[in-house]
Amino acid sequence: MPAQSDKTSQIDILIIGASAAGLMCAITAGKRGRKVVVLDHANRAGKKILMSGGGRCNFTNTQISADNYISHNRHFCKSAISKYSQWDFIELVKQHGINFHEKEHGQLFCDNSAKDIMTMLLTECEQVGVSIKLNTEIKNIKKSENGKRDFLIQTKKQNYQTESLVVASGGLSFPKVCATPLGYKIAEQFGIKIWPTTAGLVPFTLQPADKDRFAPLSGISIDCLVGNESKTQSFRENILITHRGLSGPAILQISSYWLPGETIHMNLLPDLNLAEAINTAQAQHPKQLLKTWLAQYLPRRVIGTLLDSDLANSPLQALSKKQILILQQQLQSWIIKPNNTEGYRTAEVTLGGVDCDALSSKTMETRTVTGLYFIGEVVDVTGWLGGYNFQWAWSSGWCAGQVA
Repeated sequence: MPAQSDKTSQIDILIIGASAAGLMCAITAGKRGRKVVVLDHANRAGKKILMSGGGRCNFTNTQISADNYISHNRHFCKSAISKYSQWDFIELVKQHGINFHEKEHGQLFCDNSAKDIMTMLLTECEQVGVSIKLNTEIKNIKKSENGKRDFLIQTKKQNYQTESLVVASGGLSFPKVCATPLGYKIAEQFGIKIWPTTAGLVPFTLQPADKDRFAPLSGISIDCLVGNESKTQSFRENILITHRGLSGPAILQISSYWLPGETIHMNLLPDLNLAEAINTAQAQHPKQLLKTWLAQYLPRRVIGTLLDSDLANSPLQALSKKQILILQQQLQSWIIKPNNTEGYRTAEVTLGGVDCDALSSKTMETRTVTGLYFIGEVVDVTGWLGGYNFQWAWSSGWCAGQVA
């Protein structure tokens, strides 16, 4: 093993994490003429960017507001996303000639590849002289006492003295792209509160009996209104039945609000007044079987799994008011109790993290340690699915980069 170098570089800003937030911070600080170094233990910058959005990077959303974020301080994100909005990032994307398109719910994706966003960020870094050091493990961090530089960061290859230290190391989601708890450990080292972390935007696993029951439906996607047990939130998007449980956009969204032991409620026919539609159908097609009539709204395999066989095979004219109520409960208030989530392995984000009350909402600097900043996913700000988390990364990174 090579010996650690005694050489110490004097720099203005050291950023831990070549993440979306870290790179945006580096670019912004570099434009101010600051000498910036970005360290990352991975072998490639922006791994999460490259794999996001199915490889096309859902880089922001046209409908950004504080209501799209989860935090113990729900107002914290307002300042950052107003100072550097989705429109600011969209303008940067346009300046680099990146073609993009809008999908449902205001989601913006690259036409070609997430590599376009990475190329843009790395080009911007190069233009302002940002130095990015990969395959670099942080060995030690301490507050300097010499009065000239505030922090000493030690790695196996190089030591750094820096006026400002920005932590953009991300959360625990997607460990296969080198996620680590480093950012939380740094916060704890400096006495900064950490809210407990959990997996967010993550599929559910099912109880053994439900898993066996629904496994044959694997691959089926259904437009659905999904809510949590406490009825604090609901989402109208697709759910996807998998061989492990439930996934799809609506499930990922509600997972961030779900607590272990709770049920989730699903309306598989959100646009239909079921009782009224059945009454009309009874008059028009009295002998038609219920399963045949329902097949215009739901996949036949779903009908066969959710409904009792005798009920599914009943003629419409034979349905009683009580049976129609049962149908409404089964199809429009389907209640299921997840066993758990799939955890950080497949989670898109990490809930919890560095306490927002410990940071300035305008600069992301800690209130108790001058020159120390936390940005991006490591902070207790978690967005919905659909580009919101990237926008938080761009916004928080820009704010820190303006002053660090």
